[in-house]
Amino acid sequence: MQPSPSAAQPAPDSRQLRRVAISGLLGTTVEFYDFLVYGTVAALVFGDLFFPQADPAVGTIAAFGTFAAGYLARPLGGIVFGHFGDRIGRKSMMLLTMVLMGLGSFLIGLLPTYDAIGVWAPVLLVALRVVQGIAIGGEWGGAMLMVVEHAEQTQGSRRGLWSSFTQLGAPLGSVLSAGVVTLVAGLPDDDFRSWGWRVPFLLSIVLLAVGLFVRLKVAESPLFAQAKREPVDKPPIVELLRHPKPVLLAACVGIGAFTTQSLLTSFMISYAVDEGYTRPQVLTAVTVASCVALAVLPAASALSDRVGRRPVVLAGAIASAALAFPVLALVDSGSPGLLILALALGHGVAQSTMYGPLGALLTEMFGTRVRYTGASLGYQAATLVGAGFSPLIAGSLLASYGGGSTPVSLLLCAGAAITAVTVWRLRETHTDALDSPAATPTLEGTPR
Repeated sequence: MQPSPSAAQPAPDSRQLRRVAISGLLGTTVEFYDFLVYGTVAALVFGDLFFPQADPAVGTIAAFGTFAAGYLARPLGGIVFGHFGDRIGRKSMMLLTMVLMGLGSFLIGLLPTYDAIGVWAPVLLVALRVVQGIAIGGEWGGAMLMVVEHAEQTQGSRRGLWSSFTQLGAPLGSVLSAGVVTLVAGLPDDDFRSWGWRVPFLLSIVLLAVGLFVRLKVAESPLFAQAKREPVDKPPIVELLRHPKPVLLAACVGIGAFTTQSLLTSFMISYAVDEGYTRPQVLTAVTVASCVALAVLPAASALSDRVGRRPVVLAGAIASAALAFPVLALVDSGSPGLLILALALGHGVAQSTMYGPLGALLTEMFGTRVRYTGASLGYQAATLVGAGFSPLIAGSLLASYGGGSTPVSLLLCAGAAITAVTVWRLRETHTDALDSPAATPTLEGTPR
């Protein structure tokens, strides 16, 4: 006997939702794998390989400067891919961003160094970082929107939990990158500098192949398909410039999570090695912290479905500020066990509590026809300020003040404070429907 349409419908919807969730997970895994591989290798050898004429401290700062160059391009990617994602569709942009991200990382692994081609080496490195930054600027928004908009149709009350699949790419990418870099960092120093550092970049092609295989099978967002029938005169960015407050709020609410993430992962590798830890010890600590995050992040996201996004993100921001000085004191102790504890608390618990509900929160701040552009632009502006510049600022402060962890702790507190103040100003959105056609303010007490 044939099942009735009403009985048959939930199954394919649920299967499609799971497929979209896996697609989002793979996309952000590629993104953060690249993010952390680049940050780790830049901290370890890029100063010598691509900026050999500089003082060692200046070379490290220059290497992190190329790190920041990719972040400078992210808001542009959010605007470009967001525009076409809001006009043409989410799926096609997701495929394009993943290809550009994976190929960019692969080509970095093939780059000649300064000794081989001179100044063209850092020029090409920066160019590839910019291409990656543009692609990554559109990746997160497309992946997150596909998951949340699909979840709205079948699991609307659990948008936060489903959005955590995309967010889980951050700790999963961290685990993968730390594992691969740990293996190659154990090579003799000459081997690591000559070819070992290239291996993690070249392996990104495997993640790209798997991600594309899954993404080709996902269906377009049902909310976008419905909204596309409505005529739109102005480009999404024009509409958002007319109502800029949600984008500014979205950017500010994410700064704390990205500041904490960047300082306690890529920057911490350089800092801890300078403090006397071995590379494997630091990478082990980052891996353990990321494993803790794999548990905390979905738990925080699911909790935000019950109590709201604001209290969970606020709790994470307060915890990050409260732990800033104790975490750096544990790192400065010189004990590998206390280093693991420090990163597990600061990154695995506090940062994940802030970061987990962020995807659902930013998605809920914008209407369907401008959501890709608005959420991407807000998110990438937060990464630019919080993750792109914080290692550069921290490295410069440490060089200026002759060491000591106080500047790093103060930066952690500053990022957390910006998030806390912003989220206090937001109104709660976890029970709102996602079918609003345009962006509207989300301040406390302001109707959506």
